[in-house]
Amino acid sequence: MKTLIRNANAFLPSGKAEPVDIAIDGNKIVKVGKADESFKADVTIEAKGKMAVPGFVNAHTHASMTLLRSYADDMNLMDWLQNKIWPIEAKMKKNDIYWGAMLAGVEMIRTGTTTFADMYGDMDKVAEMSIESGMRSVLSRGIIGVAPNGEQAFEENKALFRDYNGAGDGRVTVMYGPHAPYTCPPDFLRRVAEQAKLDKAEVHIHLSETKGEVADCLRDHKVTPFGLMEETGILSCGVLAAHSVHVNDDDIALMKKYDVRVAHNPGSNMKLASGVAPVPKMLKAGVTVGLGTDGASSNNNLDMLEEVRLAALLHKVNELDPLAVPAAEALRMATVYGAKAVGVKNLGEIKEGELADIVLFDMSGAEWCPQFDLVSLLVYSASAHDVDTVIVDGKILMEKKELKTLDEEKILFEAREAAKRISA
Repeated sequence: MKTLIRNANAFLPSGKAEPVDIAIDGNKIVKVGKADESFKADVTIEAKGKMAVPGFVNAHTHASMTLLRSYADDMNLMDWLQNKIWPIEAKMKKNDIYWGAMLAGVEMIRTGTTTFADMYGDMDKVAEMSIESGMRSVLSRGIIGVAPNGEQAFEENKALFRDYNGAGDGRVTVMYGPHAPYTCPPDFLRRVAEQAKLDKAEVHIHLSETKGEVADCLRDHKVTPFGLMEETGILSCGVLAAHSVHVNDDDIALMKKYDVRVAHNPGSNMKLASGVAPVPKMLKAGVTVGLGTDGASSNNNLDMLEEVRLAALLHKVNELDPLAVPAAEALRMATVYGAKAVGVKNLGEIKEGELADIVLFDMSGAEWCPQFDLVSLLVYSASAHDVDTVIVDGKILMEKKELKTLDEEKILFEAREAAKRISA
């Protein structure tokens, strides 16, 4: 199918927003600029008064945790995990994972996310959501090596790779998901690394999220979590490192050496008081830093535009430098840097040859007036509720705020019922 987006104000690789037409053939952008009259579109979208942005990439989340939204708030990480989250997650069945993921799909599409990197249990159900919704996903079976089901989870990750890598017309990618160094012993991590290399898969793992995690790793292994990942072979697989809050210069050097990509989660890190990741230093060192929401139980939403704003603001105040993360750089973290972080090629920019994942924001609201700088308006003023149209892989998932692939009313009902069951 050929689609033409006419008269959009598009966020381009230059970092500026400029008026253009965007021609899409199949799942690729084939022209950005003035549309050629020889391009015969099957569908034309009039985008005057709209801003076109590459679809947001949520580089780290736990989609089905939507069912636990507001269940456990204002707690520190380990107390939150051990005493509230892990016990209720143990009650979740496959059907709960499915409806939690579907609820996440509704929220993500409505707020402009087109790709998400997810780690949880029963990930075949999340893969089903991705395929049914039309979203792009990078999925990992979360593996807690010290848990009684650690070996089973490892086997499930192998099966997930075998059954779903490349599914959904190539929209689904599978990684391995060892949870963290404090839940997966070194020998277990070595086995995961060996399997990932065998499958030519990458690894999604939580690293250096809290001071306590780093201190314990230094005590037990005499190296930081990143140093331990080098020793176990994990870094050689290609790594998406979630959080990376408490890292030193040697850690950043390892990130650069092994092309480790970071999923920065400012909202979750602030809410759990985990700390502030040295994002400006990472970016300056040439480390790829994407943005993630984390799960909806520690955020508590999946609004990537909110993360863009937080990333731009948090590092300004932390560095006492208003130029620490400018608006356009924060937006790149949610788009092209995020795509690199999750390992999807040819994604995250509005330019010829890129995958056609595009979001249109309606600029008619009061918060968009006056319009001196559209990129600044999007980052500092706009709301994700301004998302009007969402396109993934050249297919329209939402048009004029109407979802095309998901039954929102049914999903909300089933999600409420699932939440009641697991919290009873």
